[in-house]
Amino acid sequence: MAKKLRILLAEDHKTVRTGIRLLVDAQADMEVIDEVDDGEAAVTQAVKLEPDIVIMDISMPHLNGLKATKRILSKKPDIKILTLTRHTDDGYLQQLIGAGVSGYVLKQSAPSELINAIRIIASGNAYVDPTLTSKVMGGYAMRTGSLRGEGSQQLTDRESEVLRLIALGYSNKEIGVNLNLSVKTVEAHKANAMRKLGISSRIDIVRFAILQNWLQDE
Repeated sequence: MAKKLRILLAEDHKTVRTGIRLLVDAQADMEVIDEVDDGEAAVTQAVKLEPDIVIMDISMPHLNGLKATKRILSKKPDIKILTLTRHTDDGYLQQLIGAGVSGYVLKQSAPSELINAIRIIASGNAYVDPTLTSKVMGGYAMRTGSLRGEGSQQLTDRESEVLRLIALGYSNKEIGVNLNLSVKTVEAHKANAMRKLGISSRIDIVRFAILQNWLQDE
């Protein structure tokens, strides 16, 4: 039998938490190993239990989901964070992508979206709720030109691969191991690619990756 995905659930509303747990535990390939109702407890249990995925509510007492995410990933960078929220504001999304989350799902989306997102980020891909894709893009394509074509053709294959892995949440060290490169070489490819594309932040790399369809489930 295949190993189940181990999931830590961080949500301060008991009714919502119970519903998510029932939904997740009903799947043959995943299980909730613990649940918490505040950000501090989420950090403590994530470090202690080392789950595959943390489903993280953004608005929680003691420590919000964004700060909890940063603390968890600073201690356990291999854990994948899937944020669950009602917020559709682009500001939240940009901050969370910058913090290193692997996925962003709206509470008002269908339950199947949550399950789909869990499986996608578990496979190593990033996930953004379909209703938010346009917000992620914003005015990006207009600001930087038609990157789907001309811009991407400026990149070498190695530069493209480095950007794709960054967009998927890998650190420079992990990318180096993956591609058999030194960290300095990875950083050089990243800098060259960003200069060619005229971009300056991780959120722009994710937006570019979406334009290239690099974040789709394979």
